Amino acid sequence: MFDFLTKKFSGIFASLTGKSKLTEQNLQQVLGQIKDSLLESDVAYESVHTFIDGVQREVIGQKVVASMNPSEQFVKIVYDRMLSFLGGQYLQEGFNFQIPSVIMVMGLQGSGKTTSIGKLAYFIKKQAEKHGKTRKILFASVDFYRPAALEQLQVLAGQVSVDFYRSPQTDPVLAAKDILNYYKQHGYEYLFFDTAGRLHIDESMMQELQTIKKIMQPKYSFMVLDAMTGQESLNVARSFEKTVGFDGAILSKMDSEARGGAAFSFRYELKKPIYFMGVGEKLENLEIFRPERVAKRMLGMGDVMTLMEQAQDKIKQSEQETIAKSIMSGNITLNDFAQQLNMMSKLGSVSSIMKFMPGMASMKVSAQDAEKSDKELKKFRAILSSMTPKERLKPEIINDSRKKRIADGAGVDISSVNLLMQRFEQSKQFVKLLKKNRFFK
Repeated sequence: MFDFLTKKFSGIFASLTGKSKLTEQNLQQVLGQIKDSLLESDVAYESVHTFIDGVQREVIGQKVVASMNPSEQFVKIVYDRMLSFLGGQYLQEGFNFQIPSVIMVMGLQGSGKTTSIGKLAYFIKKQAEKHGKTRKILFASVDFYRPAALEQLQVLAGQVSVDFYRSPQTDPVLAAKDILNYYKQHGYEYLFFDTAGRLHIDESMMQELQTIKKIMQPKYSFMVLDAMTGQESLNVARSFEKTVGFDGAILSKMDSEARGGAAFSFRYELKKPIYFMGVGEKLENLEIFRPERVAKRMLGMGDVMTLMEQAQDKIKQSEQETIAKSIMSGNITLNDFAQQLNMMSKLGSVSSIMKFMPGMASMKVSAQDAEKSDKELKKFRAILSSMTPKERLKPEIINDSRKKRIADGAGVDISSVNLLMQRFEQSKQFVKLLKKNRFFK
């Protein structure tokens, strides 16, 4: 997600680092590189020119060329301009759906509409669970054109543990009326309503959607855009907005090789917000679209806040408190080390975690190196599992014969056991240094 732009921008900004001044000549060179990067990222041509012109005006207006720290000011101007393009500062802590609500989802066939419904319902349920509540949710669809569309939604309903209703009506308009009555009569808090799509836009589909939307009167209408389609997704969005209308977008497949162009252009071109983005195949792989965080990711500044939120969601509070106490004591055991590795695995692969860390794009860590680290961590977890409780508590008793037994049990060689012990000793030294830091408390 945004990897292409992140690498491009990191390289451009790195070329400015250490420069005592920014001349007209190298300013034009840098702006040209940014322009090329955005165009390669499949950002609309008009949007690119508007963006570059805005940055250039800001640079000249703030007299960055003659300033003492031009690179820092220039990056700040690019960030502010990008933030404006993406929708400005996100002021809400989260996105809360009103009760009751009909939530209508639209988009072309294959854009990810049905999957997005499952993710949205999962999102609502997790929000409710944090406050000790449950939600009464219904899934229904009038997608009678795509084979097995209703079956797919029914399966998703089972995975999310919500109800599914199949209307006996076969006409989409009559089915919509029937679904709405069923939703109201049975006292559901949310109705997630899936609509039919085509592989292309046609007049009959749009007329049908217009009629259905008038019947359903949705509180939220989401347009699902496939991030892999780039500029074409803008044309699709314009057509839907002109004929049917929608509140905002969900960008799907942002975990793919999509270059981020759709996210960059959509908000500026259509003046509509992006509410969510799908960042994986699993139900939990849905993120609120926060422009300031996305802008930082694009520019290689990282996104530590999102990483922290994921840790809060995926790692139990009791586990966090246990490891915190060990670190505060200044002395960790192999049990603590094993717990740290398990917590990391819950957050995802090394490469996925790295994307949230500031400055990682400029370090040019290859996919092969990240994969090697993942394999190393997997080995470490196997080695730790092969140890006895006493060995994990008192690693100093692990002699050569114990190392051989541990290695055999984990299916690795002794050198891997030695490497783990080295990493553990490094962690112990780091914890001791951390505890001595007067800011640590």
